[in-house]
Order: sequence, then C-alpha cells, then structure tokens
Amino acid sequence: MSQVRPDFIKRVSLAHEALGLSEDILKQGVSGRSKQPLCEEAAELVSVGDDVFGRPQRLAPAAARAWSRLLEAATKDNVSLQLVSAFRGVEYQRQLIERKLAAGQVLDTILTLSAAPGFSEHHTGNAVDVTTAGSAALEEEFESTQCFTWLQLNALRFGFSMSYPRDNPYGIAYEPWHWCFWGGEQG
Repeated sequence: MSQVRPDFIKRVSLAHEALGLSEDILKQGVSGRSKQPLCEEAAELVSVGDDVFGRPQRLAPAAARAWSRLLEAATKDNVSLQLVSAFRGVEYQRQLIERKLAAGQVLDTILTLSAAPGFSEHHTGNAVDVTTAGSAALEEEFESTQCFTWLQLNALRFGFSMSYPRDNPYGIAYEPWHWCFWGGEQG
C-alpha cells in the first residue's frame, strides 16, 4: 500500500490502545504471527443492499460492481449466495472485538478469528463475508455447500478470491466465507 494517511494511523492506534494491544503491532504484527498488511479504509463506498440480518451494507465502487455481477451469475446458476458482511470501519472492528472480550473470550484467541483494527480487509470496502440458504453464517460448514463449490470455480472470474484458506500465513483461522475483491473482473 502506498502512503497511509496519518489520521488513519492515529485512529488505529487509539483503537489498539482501547483494546490493550501493544503499539508494536503496527510494526511487528499480531502476537508474533506473520504480519497482516495494514488495510486503510475505503475513501468511497456505495450501497450493495442489505445483508442477511437486514443491515445496510456498502462496498468500494469497483468491488460493488463485481459483487453485483458475481451475485447475478450465482443466481443464474441457481446458487443461493447471500451477503453477511461487507465494509467495516476501524471503530466497528474495535467494537466487534470489545463485544467478544465482554463475552469472556481471550484477546489472543479473538485475533485468530478477527483481524485487529487497521488490519481487516473489510476496511478496504473490497471484502465480503457470505453464506447460503440453510447454512449458518460464518461457520466452517459453509465449505460443504454448493455455494462454496461454485465460488471456488467462479469467484476469480469476477476478481474475488478467498483470503484465509487453511494454514494461511497470517495466522487467521480458516474462513471459507471470506472473499476479497482484488480486481481483474471478467464476468
């Protein structure tokens, strides 16, 4: 990533301070795992409709166009592809982790399941979490669905790829539901 805005770094630092994360996380990564890249928040976002919970969701414009084409192709192939989550800002990411801490989860464990503020691909407006009819949201069982198989065969045509396969270098748990738009859309 090119030059990161100082206000972004400041907001990330404040979020980390609120969570009790070391300032070194920006330089050395999370808990000694390979460093995830900083993911600056999207400058522009557009609506992509509501998620499965009825919450309005937004993506960066190019990702939104690609998502729309991906969704249309899945529908045409009789595949139920449903949005669970899209853009999340730094503050939302902090609040997400705070809720898990309040529920008694351990921070180091949380950070294998949720990126630290500033490191979530959702900040970029290019990432989506998805599910399908009959599958619990954000669960590994998604990998055994027709939708997951369809995504593996078709997502790249629309510029999307799965970010966290098994044994990924970032130390993030396997997330078959998390796909990120990297460009190159052809569909």
